[in-house]
Amino acid sequence: MPTTRRAAFTLIYRYVLLTIGAIISALALIIFEVPADIAPGGVSGVAIILNDIFDTPIGLLILIGNIPIQLIAFRMLGGWRIVVRTLYAVILYSILIDTLTQYFPADGITSDRLLNALMGGILTGLGTMVIIVGGGTLGGTSTLGRILQVRYGIPLSSSIVYTDGLVVIAAGFAFGWEGALYAMIALYVTGAAADYFLEGPATIRTTVIITDHPRQVADAILKGMGRGVTAWESTGMYTDQPHTVLYVTINRGQVNELRSIVLTADESAFMVIGQGHSAYGKGFKAPAQPLEMTGQ
Repeated sequence: MPTTRRAAFTLIYRYVLLTIGAIISALALIIFEVPADIAPGGVSGVAIILNDIFDTPIGLLILIGNIPIQLIAFRMLGGWRIVVRTLYAVILYSILIDTLTQYFPADGITSDRLLNALMGGILTGLGTMVIIVGGGTLGGTSTLGRILQVRYGIPLSSSIVYTDGLVVIAAGFAFGWEGALYAMIALYVTGAAADYFLEGPATIRTTVIITDHPRQVADAILKGMGRGVTAWESTGMYTDQPHTVLYVTINRGQVNELRSIVLTADESAFMVIGQGHSAYGKGFKAPAQPLEMTGQ
């Protein structure tokens, strides 16, 4: 595909994702969060609180509150290219909230606040993920969270908690402390859902094996499971004795098989099995092609 056509396709694809993400996030707020008086952080949470007190339009407040935050994002997230995509998502999100609210029941579709908190958090996390994949953010403190993630490597779920804590406290004063607890649930679920949708389930296991019989153990794994093994020499700091460390990546369902193979080859081997979200390369899935950073 020629470069110009590929760039045009990437541009269209981005804005389709931004649109879908804005729609999902707006519906989460309209259907689940506002009717249950749940203000799960961020500019949206502040807008819900002010709407309850002064009856001001939620979408308009979200738009106004994002202006200073996007000025910060302009300097820290890659200039206007990121900001323009975020502004598109925020403007559409704000318009959808104020436009679509009248078409949904004011009391929502369920009176169960816990269910509203869970579903609102899940849908908001899904919408946030789609927008991030499209190259933008949903504005507000999710933009601040994205800055913390990009600049300092803080997971999105943690950064959302840090940036939204004060809003949840304000929700406690506005809607009662029970309302604040529900807001905390929605906030946590939003971050966890966004991480899950972005990174996927923990489907692989990473294994570190310390052994004095590396050749036998490695051969058993290679022949019995067809998995590659990486080795490096090490020293036990307590005994000052040399050992070999083997590193193996396997699928979740292969844990018991690996443990049996290793302990059969070396019953004194020491194993640590951790979890990971995904693996790319031979024997696992091919890496996805990233979206090109061209266009707006």
